[in-house]
Amino acid sequence: MRNGLVRSLRAAVVAAGASAMALGLTAGAAQADDTGAREVAAQAVTPPDYADPANWAAGPDGPGLAGALPEGATPAAAHPKVFVFYVHPTTFRSSKDEWTQDPADPAANKWTDESVVQRQASAFSACCEIWSPRYRAASSNALMSGAHRDPAYALAYTDIARAFDWFLANVSKGRPFIIAGHSQGAKHIGDLLEKKIAGTALQKQMVAAYIIGINIAQGEVPLRFKDVPVCDRPAQTGCLAQWNSILGGTDLDPIVARYEQSFTEVYGDKPGKQMVCINPVTFDERKPDSLSSQAKGAVPGAPGFGPMEPLRPGAVAARCVRGMLVVYPALGLGLEPLPGTGVMHYHDIGLFWADLRANAALRAATWVKAHPAQR
Repeated sequence: MRNGLVRSLRAAVVAAGASAMALGLTAGAAQADDTGAREVAAQAVTPPDYADPANWAAGPDGPGLAGALPEGATPAAAHPKVFVFYVHPTTFRSSKDEWTQDPADPAANKWTDESVVQRQASAFSACCEIWSPRYRAASSNALMSGAHRDPAYALAYTDIARAFDWFLANVSKGRPFIIAGHSQGAKHIGDLLEKKIAGTALQKQMVAAYIIGINIAQGEVPLRFKDVPVCDRPAQTGCLAQWNSILGGTDLDPIVARYEQSFTEVYGDKPGKQMVCINPVTFDERKPDSLSSQAKGAVPGAPGFGPMEPLRPGAVAARCVRGMLVVYPALGLGLEPLPGTGVMHYHDIGLFWADLRANAALRAATWVKAHPAQR
């Protein structure tokens, strides 16, 4: 029974990653198909109440597995002055007619917490108090269904928007925050940035947005996010960072073409089609290449149940090429591409866990120093 659950849940990650690459997952607003929308709404459970601690993977009752650390990690902040609102990626492999995840499903939550909340949200504990909502995420089957994908995304976003509103009113209360997510979670973070933060008073509170594992085009940034810029230097605040990892030696042509087509389909044939790529080792737009010796630490092993393995520093070289982050992992990391591809989608954070951790701490410290009245 347990082995079958592991296989099915791991397949959800593969399906989500394959869908993201094949379909050109963007951070743009979802557009609902009428039939699919009705079926998604009919199947979905009651919206979660974010005043109930059970509807948070991390937050009201502490960090949970987001507080876990691999051996070799820097310690968590004792008294963090910054909060992080983190949204997890797709983790629910559904039956044919299950289009969204049930936030009260214990098996799905266990997989979510151990395979991604532990391995991703934990990177922010050196700077921040971590809050991560459970939500009615689009399922693996919804991602592969043209009629259901966008309605499922749209329904999931309603939960994220409500969770964020609750977080603002009851947790951050005018204090600084980071927003972060991966894959489906990054899509929702991008929508939050566009709809609730960019161009509002909240923009001044935002330390950074880490929108990881989806395709945001360079020309899309000013069109959607107003004057929120791409992070072009490591200590910059009020900006967004983005990357998509792909194994060195992979043919970039079909992936880049699909990503650039997704921009053209929305915005027309205009300049700015190339995807944003910020190297998560340097976090410096002027330094798109990094040597393995510069990498602070990767979390080895595929996402799964159980604790993280010890960090491996100096194990990943990386370079931004045509909007993609081309990676060269050391042998023995156990971080494999999606089957039949060179796509390293579900290792976007694991490859650079310690690098992301250090960068988030740097940006948080920079923001706090620049705003002494809000310490």
